Amino acid sequence: MSPRQSFMAIGLIVIAAILAAMFGLLIGAKTLSIETVIRVLLAPDGKVESILVWTLRLPRSLTAAAGGAGLAVSGYVLQTLTRNPLADPGITGVTSGAVAPIVCCFVFLPLVSPGYYPFIGLAGGLAAASVTFWVSHGGQGRPLQLALGGVSVSLFLGAITTYVLLLTGPQSASLLFWLAGGFQGRTWSHLFYMLPWTIAGVAGALLLRRVIAMFMLSDHAAAGMGLQLGLWKPLILVLAVLPVAGVAPVAGPVAFVGLAAPHIARLLKPRGTGWEIGLCAALGALIVTVADVLARSIAIPRELPVGIVTALLGGPVFIYLVQRGRLSLAGETR
Repeated sequence: MSPRQSFMAIGLIVIAAILAAMFGLLIGAKTLSIETVIRVLLAPDGKVESILVWTLRLPRSLTAAAGGAGLAVSGYVLQTLTRNPLADPGITGVTSGAVAPIVCCFVFLPLVSPGYYPFIGLAGGLAAASVTFWVSHGGQGRPLQLALGGVSVSLFLGAITTYVLLLTGPQSASLLFWLAGGFQGRTWSHLFYMLPWTIAGVAGALLLRRVIAMFMLSDHAAAGMGLQLGLWKPLILVLAVLPVAGVAPVAGPVAFVGLAAPHIARLLKPRGTGWEIGLCAALGALIVTVADVLARSIAIPRELPVGIVTALLGGPVFIYLVQRGRLSLAGETR
């Protein structure tokens, strides 16, 4: 696609995400009409409908969109950094690495402020990713080698998380729902808590798009072009983990967004790394917003965790990629 077509595609996807979020304002335990939603959006009056829209549903939809955009860009950066089409925050162990220490702090160190959770998640995610990359020879091994290494790290950390949950008693129900991934009850404070981390990841990827593009080449070719691998690899890895560190404390692990969105963006064949990153962010926002709407509309008045819906949507994509095994980072078969 030309830059103009890429811009139009991003615009259309963003419009679709906005429409999905608007539809999410209508549904819930109390269904609202379109006229009512438009009225309270333009003129909040403090009544029940206004509270439902401004306090409960709108911040939740915006949080879902921001989280999806961050996770999608995180997956794109990880896939490019490792030159591996199966890399994403979940499969590389980044998500489990961020979640496990947060759960441990919540249970064993309750005096630790939740404001520190993103930093704790960042450290855990970096540690887990480093182990996965070491297992897969710096992320340069075969796709299944990276996937198996990440699954092993995730299972180990998941076992620790499960053991800690067994010690929590009455708190386990709320923690289990959080661990399934979801945006139930998320407010403006949660959105503002997440936004700096998501913006840092997406904006950083756009600013360093030329450096990220060089990682699509071999290490020798990138080094020959003057890229200092010892400096940039750790920095790009931190950049990839930043959105996960912000999303995990708010929504828990949201599966498969970081795997599916980059491949869909590449299949659209935009011209340039910057346009691919923009498409990833827009697609991630759309996927998670739609998943959130489905999660709270399928079984009204009850809700499903968003992580279950994204897993159901993304699971077939992962199986397809594993079976095919030849999908390149350009979205073409080798």
